Amino acid sequence: RVLCCYDTALASAIMYKLDLPLDSRETAALERRRIAEEQRKSRIFNAKIRQIGVDVEVLEAQAQERKAIESEEKYRDEAFASDMTRNDQISELLDARRQSDLRKLNESLNDYRKTNQPMETRREFDLNDPESKKKDKPARVSDDDPRCQVSSIQKLQGEDLHHKERVKLQQEQAREWYRQQMEEKELARRQQEHADRMYEKRALEMDRKARELAEAETQCRQAIQLATKELNQTLAQEIEAKRRLEKTQEEDNNFTELANNIQGDFLTENPTVAQSAFGPSRVVPDRWKGMSPQQVDQIRQGQLAQIEQRQLMRSAEKQREIDYEQQALRTAHGGLLLEKRTEKTKKQLARELMLENQRLAQEQKARLEALDKHVYTNKPTDAYFAQFNTTTR
Repeated sequence: RVLCCYDTALASAIMYKLDLPLDSRETAALERRRIAEEQRKSRIFNAKIRQIGVDVEVLEAQAQERKAIESEEKYRDEAFASDMTRNDQISELLDARRQSDLRKLNESLNDYRKTNQPMETRREFDLNDPESKKKDKPARVSDDDPRCQVSSIQKLQGEDLHHKERVKLQQEQAREWYRQQMEEKELARRQQEHADRMYEKRALEMDRKARELAEAETQCRQAIQLATKELNQTLAQEIEAKRRLEKTQEEDNNFTELANNIQGDFLTENPTVAQSAFGPSRVVPDRWKGMSPQQVDQIRQGQLAQIEQRQLMRSAEKQREIDYEQQALRTAHGGLLLEKRTEKTKKQLARELMLENQRLAQEQKARLEALDKHVYTNKPTDAYFAQFNTTTR
C-alpha cells in the first residue's frame, strides 16, 4: 500500500513538475520494499520453488525406509507362503501314503482269505457245494431207467421229440453269450489299461514331490543333527557316570532279590501262599501261579467277542469312507455347475455394462457437442490471460 502511494505521489510530481524534497530514510525504506517485492515475485512466479518447496533429503530417506519395510514384509510373506506350500505338499503325501497303506492292507486281507479260508474248508461245505448236483447220481440215467416210474415224473410222453432243435437253439444262445462276454472283457481290459496309465502318472508325480520333500527334510535334519550331536556328546559323559552308579546299585539289588527268592515261597510253588486274606476270590499278585482252565476259557471268549466287535467297527468305518467319497463327488459336481452358472452371469453382466457404457458415451458426446456449439461460444483471448500474475498481492 505504501509502495502504491509512493508511485502515485511520484507520478503526480512528474505530471505537475513539483520539486518536492524526499526523506533519505523514506527513500531507503521504499527501495527496500521494492527489492523485497521483486524477490517475492521471483519466488512466487517460479513454479519449481513453489511446487517442490520441501526437504528433498528427508523425502528420499522416508522413501528408502518405506522401501525397506515393504521389502521385509514381502520377504516375510514369501516365507509364510513357502511354509504353507510345503505343509500342503506334506499333507498330500501323507494322505496318499495312508490311502496306499489301506489299499495294501485290504489286498493282503483278501489274499489271506483266499489262501487260508477257502470255501472247501468250511464245516457246512457239503450243504453249500455248487458241484453237489454234479457229484450226485442223476435222477434219470436213461429213458429205460427203472427208477423213473409214473410217480417220479422224470420222463413225460413226447419230451424228446424236439431234441435236435432245442440243442441247436442252445448252441446259438451259447455263441451269443460268448460274443457278449468277449466284448465285455475287451471293454474292461481297455478301462483297466487307462486306469493303470493314470495311476502310473500320478505315482511318478508323487515320487517327484516326495523326492523334493525328502531332500528338504534331509537338509533340515542334518542341521538338527549337527546341533544335537554336540549336546549328546555333552550328556554322554553324565549318562555314563549315572549308568555305572545304577549298575552297581542294580547288582546289589539283584543279589539281595536272588537270596530272598531262593529262601522264599515263590520258587517253592506253594499254592497256599497265593490266597489273600481279603476273600477266597482274591489272590496275592506276587505269589499267584496262574489261572484255572475255566478262567482261561472265559478270557478266550471275551477275546473272540472283541475280535467280532472290531470287525464290525471296520465294516462301519469302510462304509463311512464310501459315503464320504460319494458326498465329495456330489459336492464337486455341484461346485462345477455353480461355477458355470456364475461365469454365465458374469458374461451377461459384462455385456449389459458394455452396452450401458456405449449409451453413456454417446450421450456425453452429444452433450459436449451441444456445449461447444451453443454454450462455449465466447472463447477467452490472450489479453484475458495476460492480466494474471502481474503482482504478488
